[in-house]
Amino acid sequence: MKKSIIKIIRRAFMSLILFFFVTSGVNAQATGEQGFNCFSILIGKGATSDGSVMFAHNEDDWGDRVVNWYRVPYDYPGDDADSITLKRGGKIAQAKETFGYLWFEIPELEFSDSYFNEYGIMIASDACVSREDKPEQKDGGIGYWLRRAMAERARTAKEAVKIGGQLISETGYASSGRTYCIAGPKEAWMLSVVKGKHWVAERIPDGEVAIIPNYYTITTVDLSDTVNFLGSPDIIDYAAERGWYDPERDGEFNFRKAYSDQGNLQSLGNKARHWITINALSEKQYNIDDDLPFSFVPKKRLTPKDIFAVLRNHYEGTELDVTDGYTKGNPHHQKAMSVCSETNQYGFVAQLRSNMPVETGALLWFAPRRPCTEPFIPVYSCLLSVPKTFALTDYKTALKHHFDKIDDFESYSKGQDYLVFGQKADRVDTNYGKFIGEVKASVEDMENELLSRQSDFEKRMIETYNREPEQAKELMTEYTMKRINRALKMAR
Repeated sequence: MKKSIIKIIRRAFMSLILFFFVTSGVNAQATGEQGFNCFSILIGKGATSDGSVMFAHNEDDWGDRVVNWYRVPYDYPGDDADSITLKRGGKIAQAKETFGYLWFEIPELEFSDSYFNEYGIMIASDACVSREDKPEQKDGGIGYWLRRAMAERARTAKEAVKIGGQLISETGYASSGRTYCIAGPKEAWMLSVVKGKHWVAERIPDGEVAIIPNYYTITTVDLSDTVNFLGSPDIIDYAAERGWYDPERDGEFNFRKAYSDQGNLQSLGNKARHWITINALSEKQYNIDDDLPFSFVPKKRLTPKDIFAVLRNHYEGTELDVTDGYTKGNPHHQKAMSVCSETNQYGFVAQLRSNMPVETGALLWFAPRRPCTEPFIPVYSCLLSVPKTFALTDYKTALKHHFDKIDDFESYSKGQDYLVFGQKADRVDTNYGKFIGEVKASVEDMENELLSRQSDFEKRMIETYNREPEQAKELMTEYTMKRINRALKMAR
């Protein structure tokens, strides 16, 4: 009875908070929630219609940005390879070989690039603010190079976690905290890192879905279960030493509660995005103030199209949507940051299948700039080249100058066609209710056509690959290029 009363009070309190944000003039996306960037969904192979592992992500970054595409080839630096110098001056050993990958680069930024390697391993991340204020680091720790090293060296998602965990343990992590989402054709993992040398990783159950906005979502940790968990051996003891966890007071250890910045856990933008997505996919429905689970069983086996819709969500039909069907403004200016947000630089859904060659089985559905205004375009992991107008230089020069300050964005980005998608998004935002109907119809037409052709196209590509692997790669590259060009024409 007492617990029921407490729960009612909590819900009433959260309703008041919700009412304040919805009715006040505060635009959360333009104020305090600017630090809460990115959103991810990881889906086990038993929860999808075709047995694929799926990984969906919206990349959010403030300011004028460009996304450069590069194809980085396999390399063999050799036994005498030089070490890698990190951003803050530290060094890590260079690998004897580095695998090929697609690199989606956002210049200047340390934590925004995504990687898709030749083994079908997809890596992106979500900022998570930790409470760590006494980090142990070596020469400033590792930041930017963590995901890149995993992409270069990992054949499986779990191997990527082990590589990342070892680098964190050796050097310490440079930022407050972050969760790296890592998926491959067989399984998906979340690797949550804390400033310094503490980390924990959990495997997504095969039949379940896990969602992460911008706070830690891993709760229970069992390092004796090495099939499903990996992490720092002292992850619990250290939390107890710092006073973040007391077994008598807190009961079972909860990583999320112990290591998170407590204000970050209460962010409406975080809670709302987490809540709206769970309720869109789960049979069980939750209230926004409930303790939301790390993972859950979806109400049906999911398809890429199901996830496209989630990445386009602006709280339509809920009390958080203040636009009244887009008649009262732009849905990207809500009071709580939405899944499809003002700051989206791109969205993707990785469809990773183990029942076919990785060249055809590892597919990235990529929406340039903003998912609600662009189609998800098929991009295969074996892509031999990328659109020349989507890169400002070659991949070696890009890495060398990644952190150079951009003083004049207009001059810097001149000739980069990726900007066309941003211009379209900005145009739609000037009168969203007027333009979105026509835009949505053209996007759906293209996606429906692509999805209907996918099975036959991939069947032909598998047959071709078994005879002539290079010819199949050329055909898949041509296929992707044509779809990108079509989306560019639509945007113009």
